[in-house]
Amino acid sequence: MRTSAYLISTLKEAPSEAELASHRLMLRAGLIRRLASGIYTWMPLGLRIVRKVEAIVREEMNRAGAIELSMPVVQPAELWQESNRWQEYGPELLRFKDRHERDFVLQPTSEEVITEIARGELKSYRKLPMHLYQIQTKFRDERRPRFGIMRGREFVMKDGYSFHADFADLEREYRNMYDTYTRIFTRLGLAFRAVAADTGSIGGTGSHEFQVLADSGEDAIAFCPDSDYAANVELAEALAPAGGRAAPTQPMQKVPTPGKTTCEQVAELLGVPLAINVKAIALVAGEKFVLLLLRGDHSLNEIKAAKIPFLNQFRFATAAEIEQHMHCVPGYIGPVDVSGFKVVADRSVAALSDFVCGANDAGFHLTSVNWGRDLPEPDLVADIRNVTAGDPSPDGKGRLELCRGIEVGHIFQLRTKYSEKLKANFLDEKGASHPFEMGCYGIGITRIVAAAIEQGYDDRGAVFPAPIAPFEACIVPIGYHKSPAVKACADRLCADLIAAGVDALLDDRDERPGVMFADMELIGVPHRLVVSEKGLAAGTVEYKGRRDDTPSLIAQSEAVAAIRTRPASA
Repeated sequence: MRTSAYLISTLKEAPSEAELASHRLMLRAGLIRRLASGIYTWMPLGLRIVRKVEAIVREEMNRAGAIELSMPVVQPAELWQESNRWQEYGPELLRFKDRHERDFVLQPTSEEVITEIARGELKSYRKLPMHLYQIQTKFRDERRPRFGIMRGREFVMKDGYSFHADFADLEREYRNMYDTYTRIFTRLGLAFRAVAADTGSIGGTGSHEFQVLADSGEDAIAFCPDSDYAANVELAEALAPAGGRAAPTQPMQKVPTPGKTTCEQVAELLGVPLAINVKAIALVAGEKFVLLLLRGDHSLNEIKAAKIPFLNQFRFATAAEIEQHMHCVPGYIGPVDVSGFKVVADRSVAALSDFVCGANDAGFHLTSVNWGRDLPEPDLVADIRNVTAGDPSPDGKGRLELCRGIEVGHIFQLRTKYSEKLKANFLDEKGASHPFEMGCYGIGITRIVAAAIEQGYDDRGAVFPAPIAPFEACIVPIGYHKSPAVKACADRLCADLIAAGVDALLDDRDERPGVMFADMELIGVPHRLVVSEKGLAAGTVEYKGRRDDTPSLIAQSEAVAAIRTRPASA
């Protein structure tokens, strides 16, 4: 490929609204161009990367025994109404009417359609198991699209679905997909971690996320360096403190704390550890007012809280509702001398003695508060907090550490959630009807491109892993249009690389060397060869890996072999 016959449209500066490094660099490198909020055109360079990701995913899915199909982007509302997700999915589901006033959606995912296919085609146990997948455009009407394609509205995803006669076979395929995804992300050249995760709106009984490790990741991951334990912080269990609750040492006292409405402020004023301060969080679930209690140094895990039966679909109480039930303004509420609603304490709070909390009197807090003596035991003790670094690992094999990740893959055991709702059944060997056991397996194809940049970039541009770089190698000739010898060598070297199976780009633009070098580094080409008259006289070309600080000289005759044997320098 020659730059003169290709579209390379780099920018010196990224638009001001670009926040993440991947967004800035994808715009500057000419990988994408914005069309509307959260909607981007994939330019030729970017599309090359997408196609390389797709190829690896497709090869491994086919190798694992899955069969590719393609389902419509537009789906009829009737299927979503059958599954109840027409009501449940929320405003991210883009709904519209056709000219006949019939309701349709733009697919954000395809559980309903694939289940419709299964109930029509897989009527006998003899056709099971079956795993079908597609690589298809999706649309989710994000309320606030941001970070470029990382959280855009239109994106490309690989979604696969498996159908089984029993749960044991679903578990087998789930393990198969876990191993398949591990191979996929390894081949993509990404540093990643598979973590146990919440099933979210997709549903089911178990799931794992595949997270690309990056400091800019939206997800927090808890892992134990001394074992294989890893989980999204949304799911990671915070164990109850070891040992029993200590006995009270001081009488409860009401102390003035004017203007101090946060645990941090109160702890500083009183000169006590933040960990013995208790914050009260007021919620409303249905028509019920509920008070949650957390240690001052902990944060609420809303996913865990929502799994408490009487907190399903909760919301945070308004200031007016807090005053109505607590007879106090926010910032000074606490669990002492309250009635008429439930109090839920995190495990760590239930283990505290001599703690500090709001006095339900503006400008005052209580110190040395103790369960059983100053207030009744909580109505419920539950794990409702996010784990923190240093917490004991749930598997009992060490302490947790935290890192950030970008979710690029997710596998689920759906079980019979969709097959039961859509009445998708098969007949067993005795003629009895059963709902399919189902699995669901997704990979964010276009998100992988952004995640790869977030994991690897520098002040010069993107640093792509060689398997998905837009080009594996580039040839930058100095004086291509002036020196016949340079032109001949560069042309021959490009042809040799292509013949050897290297995806090579010859930069034959009539530009200054600095401009060509900067563009090749910006778009993330792993290997660069520079041909010059000076080098030709010495029988050498200049080689530089994308991560190398300085170039080196290699013999012209060894250039192709050097590219093929230097993946670590990319």
